Amino acid sequence: MTTIEIPEAYGYVVMTGALSVLVTTFLGIQVTLYRNEAKVPLPFLYAEKSEVEKDEKKMIFNCYQRAHQNSLETQPQVLFMLAMTGLKYPLFASGVGLVWVIGRIFFASGYQTGRPANRSRGGFGHFAYFTLIGSTIVTAFSILFY
Repeated sequence: MTTIEIPEAYGYVVMTGALSVLVTTFLGIQVTLYRNEAKVPLPFLYAEKSEVEKDEKKMIFNCYQRAHQNSLETQPQVLFMLAMTGLKYPLFASGVGLVWVIGRIFFASGYQTGRPANRSRGGFGHFAYFTLIGSTIVTAFSILFY
């Protein structure tokens, strides 16, 4: 049986996770504010294509919404990998997690221009995501075989 010990530096991991929650919350608030400006009523998640073609604000709203949704689609995996990697490598996990968070900010700010191709500004966040996948696997092996 393996005993889990929380390293002293694990607080950095927790702080990084909390920061990711703050960023996705802020992105959600931005969606709400821009929803009102673009006049996209609830419960519609996005403006329809026919509306977007006539109204640039609706296109920009869709970009705000998509940037937020994309972040929410990957955040659970990132938080899991951050927590697991942090058990063995807390400073590394926190650093890589912070790169992912900053990548989300750049991704969203690029997307929110209304030009979806600008989301690539945060592409470096994918490096952090895949690094966390690898480090989670390394952590699993270190638990299983050491």
